[in-house]
Amino acid sequence: MWSVGVAGQANMVQTHIGHVLDMFNGTPMNMGLLPTATAEAKIAADHAGFAAKATTLPMIQQHAGHVINAIDPTIVPMGPGLGYGVKKAAATAAVHANNAANAPGANAMVKMHATHVVAASNNVVAMCYDIVAIAQKIRMSTSLDEAKMLAAEMATKAGELTTGVDADKDGKINWDKPEGGLTQATQHANFMKTAAAS
Repeated sequence: MWSVGVAGQANMVQTHIGHVLDMFNGTPMNMGLLPTATAEAKIAADHAGFAAKATTLPMIQQHAGHVINAIDPTIVPMGPGLGYGVKKAAATAAVHANNAANAPGANAMVKMHATHVVAASNNVVAMCYDIVAIAQKIRMSTSLDEAKMLAAEMATKAGELTTGVDADKDGKINWDKPEGGLTQATQHANFMKTAAAS
């Protein structure tokens, strides 16, 4: 039988994993942090796609603003995003995965997968900075041709927020930098959840 102390410790591990996957106060509809990041990333990717298909500079620039809004609403507060942003959600997911690993009672499998979640989530944050930088270039551009070229790059990178990127072209996408995306972070967060329950 567990004592109350051990049960409480196990609950802290599960609480932090719950924040990553299931529920977190302050996100839209109090969704988990990775589902929030994934929902915002879909909006960013959709609008990056619209920018890539747009035929006028103002339309490309408008959608670039929408991409920034979904990634970091502190920069562009108005837009189609949920108001939380991919960057903040992914960064906070990394914090809570780390908290779960460091909570008393976390087992070796929880700790191992936590490092994977943290790496992939932090990689997503790094991607966010790249995409915002491209979107800002688009918004300042005076050349339709340049904006179209940047929009195509932005669309590719926005999709990689979710899928990750096969940087070394070995046919698979790992959780670590520079490959891991939200799909890999979520997969390893679910491994954490399973490990914490065993």
